[in-house]
Formats: sequence, C-alpha cells, structure tokens
Amino acid sequence: MLLHNDHFTSPNGETKMTLTKADLVQEVYKNHQNLTKAQATDAVESLLRLSKESLINGSALLLSGYGKFNVRDKNPRRGRNPQTGETLDLDARRVVTFKPSGILRKKVNEG
Repeated sequence: MLLHNDHFTSPNGETKMTLTKADLVQEVYKNHQNLTKAQATDAVESLLRLSKESLINGSALLLSGYGKFNVRDKNPRRGRNPQTGETLDLDARRVVTFKPSGILRKKVNEG
C-alpha cells in the first residue's frame, strides 16, 4: 500500500481517499501468508474492538510510532445555530482526541 497525501493505492491498485476496514484486512492477509482471510479479519476486528473498549472506558490508547488517542470531557456550554443565529445549550459530552507521534508527524510532512 503506497501512501501519498490524502490518497492511497489500495492492494488492488486503485487510488482511494479513504482507508477502510476491508483494506486493513486485505493488507494483514497479504503480509502474513500464514493467516487465512478469516484470521486476518479476526485480528483487525480484535484490534479495533480493544481500541474502542479502551476509549469507552476512558483510558488513553497509545500506539507507539503512531500516536495517542485520549478521551476528554467537555463541559456544557452555550452555542449558536449559524443559520438562524439562535442560541442554544450544548450538553456535556466526551470527545476523542488524537495526537500523532513525532515519527508520524515527520513522515506526513515529508509527503
């Protein structure tokens, strides 16, 4: 898989703007000949499930060389509908933030 800017070349050679779960499964399958397609799917699904569970539980997720996902609590606040100008109250919520590692940031900027 070749990455460049916001496009990448998928395993079947087509240029895409989004990397999908199916693309991840295909890459794992292609790069690990000892795995069946079902096992590659299970591996990707397990990684994503563990990642989601960590964030849902409020834990940070650190992927060395990639970056860190954090969960932040946002307080309730006043907002404004940009179309009508009407003010409204926005509820408290949790958001996921991402901070790329220095390695990833450098590679993205080499681009």
